Amino acid sequence: MGRVRRAGLLAAAAAVPAGLAYRFALAYRVRAGYPRRHPPRVTPDVLGLPFETTTVPSAGVDLPAWFIPARGGAPGPGLVLVHGWESARDRTLPMAVFLHAAGYHCLTFDVRAHGANPPEDLPLTAGEFGLDTAAALDALLARPEVTAGGIVGHSLGGIGAILAAAADPRTAVLVASSTPSGPYRLTRQTFRLAHLPIPDPIAYPLAWLTTRVYLRPRGHVVREVSAADAIARYRGPVLLAHGEEDAVVPPAHMTRLAAAARAARGPSPGSAAPGDPAPVETLLVPGGQHSWLYEDPRYRRAVAAFLARSLGGPFDPETAGDLAAATPAERIPDAETQFEAVEDMPGGFRTLASVALPGATRRPGHADAADAGEGHQGHTAVPDEVLPGEPNPAPGFAP
Repeated sequence: MGRVRRAGLLAAAAAVPAGLAYRFALAYRVRAGYPRRHPPRVTPDVLGLPFETTTVPSAGVDLPAWFIPARGGAPGPGLVLVHGWESARDRTLPMAVFLHAAGYHCLTFDVRAHGANPPEDLPLTAGEFGLDTAAALDALLARPEVTAGGIVGHSLGGIGAILAAAADPRTAVLVASSTPSGPYRLTRQTFRLAHLPIPDPIAYPLAWLTTRVYLRPRGHVVREVSAADAIARYRGPVLLAHGEEDAVVPPAHMTRLAAAARAARGPSPGSAAPGDPAPVETLLVPGGQHSWLYEDPRYRRAVAAFLARSLGGPFDPETAGDLAAATPAERIPDAETQFEAVEDMPGGFRTLASVALPGATRRPGHADAADAGEGHQGHTAVPDEVLPGEPNPAPGFAP
């Protein structure tokens, strides 16, 4: 009987940290899974761009979008622009400014639960970024002005761009900036950004558990939303760009993505000669941060020239690069926010201790920018146990 009792006590002692880890994962999911919406504040005409208001149908949701024609609407290549977490389509307008100058049609849209879209009932993941980006590519290629389509994404939008490109061979070119390479590393990085005092021997297995718990309501598995896995399946031209001083998603993520893409293409990944694999290029912007790389003319030149080489026009690469570099692109004032849910955490042991408090695993009842002044009180607090857990047919920071 003594042995049985001791075994029971040992099992109970082991269950306590496991239970706390699972509770932490649930709390993380409700804290990080529901982006605060920031409706667009600026329209393309304010920046001198022609545009048409339209929508992108995606899995039962009509996503607000703008189509920005170039060269008077003459036929030519077009690009889908994908914003990042807690952002919106107007944050991509500085990109559209120089890409329009270089001759490219642009389609920019609000990812579900972002911008002018309503909130979602389930936590949002990179899988939904990929789903909506794929739908935007469909909408772009359906336009009579567009002869070929590429995708340009930033941060979580970069993951969405990679997932969509891997799923659709019509993607003629892919540009991803400041992009996380995989869900586990992204989750671990959010722990650091929140200043959680978790040593690596605990943080990495905790990130493993937290990522899986985060993805469960949508029915995703990790490999489905991994940029490193997806980029290995894409065979078109790739440009990966990163700020040298990115403290949100460190440049090592770009290195991992490039290695994954090149390893899948054989021994000569940098060659674009006939019969050789399409190029995989990288750009490390000196002094660059996580956002606003477009403010650097070297970034604008490199992106536009790469697109011209990959798409065969509409201008030659040198001309496209010159036009883009000479076109100023400045951030939208007061528009950029970076992971507010993480920044709002008190950090340190206070955040860890809060996991044990009542309500830690319930959705926050904050109001977001989209609700301000509209009499809406934000998300209703919903117990975690009533969140649907069955797989969703839709293809995650969010992992």
